[in-house]
Amino acid sequence: MAQPCPDEPRPADGTPAAGLPLFSPGRPARQGLTCLYRCGNACSHEAPNTSPNEYFGQVLSRALSRRGALRAGAVLTLAAGAAGLPADTAEAATGTSAAGAAPAAPPARPPRGLEYETVAPNTADAVTVPAGYAQNVVIRWGDPVVPGAPAFDFENQTPEAQAGQFGYNNDFCGLVQLPGPGRRYLMFSNHEYTIEPLMFRGYDPANPTDEQIRIGMAAHGLSVVTVERDRRTGRMTVVLDERHNRRYTASSEFVFDGPAAGSALLRTSADPIGRTVLGTLNNCSGGVTPWGTFLSGEENVNQYFAGADPADPRHKRYGLRPGPSERKWERLEPRFDLAKEPNEVNRFGWVVEVDPQDPQAPPVKHTALGRFKHEGATIALTRDGRAVAYMGDDERFDYVYKFVSDARMMRGESRRAREHNRTLLSAGTLYVAKFSGDSPAAEIDGTGTLPADGAFDGSGEWIRLAQGSTSFVEGMSAEEVYVYTRQAADRVGATKMDRPEDVEPHPRTGSVYLALTNNSDRGKAGKAAPDEPNPRAGNKHGHVIELIERDRDPAATTFGWSILLVCGDPNDPGSYFGGYDKSQVSPISSPDNLAFDPYGNLWIATDSTQALSINDGLYGVSLEGPTRGRTTLFASVPIGAECCGPVVTGDFALISVQHPGDLDGASPQAPASRWPDGPGSQPRPSVVTIWRIGRNDRPGRIGQ
Repeated sequence: MAQPCPDEPRPADGTPAAGLPLFSPGRPARQGLTCLYRCGNACSHEAPNTSPNEYFGQVLSRALSRRGALRAGAVLTLAAGAAGLPADTAEAATGTSAAGAAPAAPPARPPRGLEYETVAPNTADAVTVPAGYAQNVVIRWGDPVVPGAPAFDFENQTPEAQAGQFGYNNDFCGLVQLPGPGRRYLMFSNHEYTIEPLMFRGYDPANPTDEQIRIGMAAHGLSVVTVERDRRTGRMTVVLDERHNRRYTASSEFVFDGPAAGSALLRTSADPIGRTVLGTLNNCSGGVTPWGTFLSGEENVNQYFAGADPADPRHKRYGLRPGPSERKWERLEPRFDLAKEPNEVNRFGWVVEVDPQDPQAPPVKHTALGRFKHEGATIALTRDGRAVAYMGDDERFDYVYKFVSDARMMRGESRRAREHNRTLLSAGTLYVAKFSGDSPAAEIDGTGTLPADGAFDGSGEWIRLAQGSTSFVEGMSAEEVYVYTRQAADRVGATKMDRPEDVEPHPRTGSVYLALTNNSDRGKAGKAAPDEPNPRAGNKHGHVIELIERDRDPAATTFGWSILLVCGDPNDPGSYFGGYDKSQVSPISSPDNLAFDPYGNLWIATDSTQALSINDGLYGVSLEGPTRGRTTLFASVPIGAECCGPVVTGDFALISVQHPGDLDGASPQAPASRWPDGPGSQPRPSVVTIWRIGRNDRPGRIGQ
């Protein structure tokens, strides 16, 4: 993630120096270490999706003739998404209510839950919060998670200590409140990846020590931690609870379930029945299920494996490359060498489920949800109680998916209900999305300028890929669909999107929000051209789509959609904030993680806002009424860091601060950040809680 140039003059508070522009769009979007260690420099390589999928809807007559299911005016009127909705909602979905027109004078007050003083964009080495708010660090990389784990010692790390401590680069964060008096919660964090050159002094990437490799493996994975919030001060702290607290690492045992469990494609010499796998890798975002479990998505797993076959299209489609891996884990564990264990890579790239209240229940990898670069998985319930999981494949030109369970959720906290609900994601139907726009292709010029109808919008359909042992993809068995889901989606003509990351259903309205982080390759020679759901060429700032399922039924197979935000500098004519007055919004780039507060506002955590030369942060977005599209910065994270995993309640917010101090040239000898521990310390990824200071210094309601 890019930062201001080291030699650029800045005041001590991190605000731009006099005479310097706040935004510098020409700068790169990431630092070298984040790119290398998170995703294996994915953006510097050819995008794995080279399928010739044509955008469905650029030419309306062709779209109508190719899909009889949409022939009844769906592309033109959005009947697929808006049928059965109230008239005002249907108009908002189609853009027929002059969405592009500037509203009247802004309201005197922001909506409930967003009544904070907007934080100014900055480059400070701190978590910056609004006036009247307080914060504390809940847990840092290396802090003890399980009783008996030692305190963190940067200079004397060991694999055994790290296996009981909070892992590195925490991304997703979820909370489940514990029953009983007090304010105790089970907090779930996943640890996406490690940056070894910032973790160890004198790290040699070509020859890491065995000890460094083992520490790195232990710093991956998941943490379940008991936390407690003080009613009087608002501070949140860790409780070393031996019943609930635990770590899962790259060496912990996980089990497969679902239709591909036991498949020959998942079998290895260590697991000849294809049912058990060691570890979970590159866990990015996730979700909290209505039945009280946590989900985590395995994302850029390709980078951990050596020896890919460049002639194997399955390897190429998943971004696997020949030669050694960056971290050299294959030197200690041959399972990471594809020449020795060709199926081991197929055992990663899944959605993982953990029951925080039952440490005896094994963590599960759900094969029914398909295998790709999962950003995460979030759940909505149908009216009859079936679970619908929404998922994005975080890669340039990849796809949006959903899964609809066969079984229904059981209510209650009985053991029988919990055991049943943990099987909901084991059987159902897997779909991929195909989007259609309602504007002529000539009006989508790649600049982000709205088409003549005043909105980027249209309709779409969910295409079935597989259900149980039945494949709906010609030439592929069901097992192949689940294990090679990307190829299956290629074959059915899914719409290539601009890095689909978090996909979050609104808890009250049923609308679904898609964060499309960026895609600088959109519109390049030989690449997919701009289209209505991805309307900007060289899309380095990303956008957010609002999707409305037909009849607001999560199990529907058709939907309407419109773009809520086209992110970037508000002064850029190609940015768009739901039609809201752009002089009243904050600059925002690369939307990544999404969340909702109790009032129905959308919250966006960003990844690579340094494309605008400002620190990443957490933004509140109004979704309703005259302030719809109003986007304001609530909190920014330290220099070099990414803002992840937001949780926003009525009382507090949580953010995960990932890779602080990741600037070009940074090292333990010359750290670029001293956050969170201050002078003389090394930067440490952490979870932070933020709350409003109320009367008599007691905690108040957040956002008010």
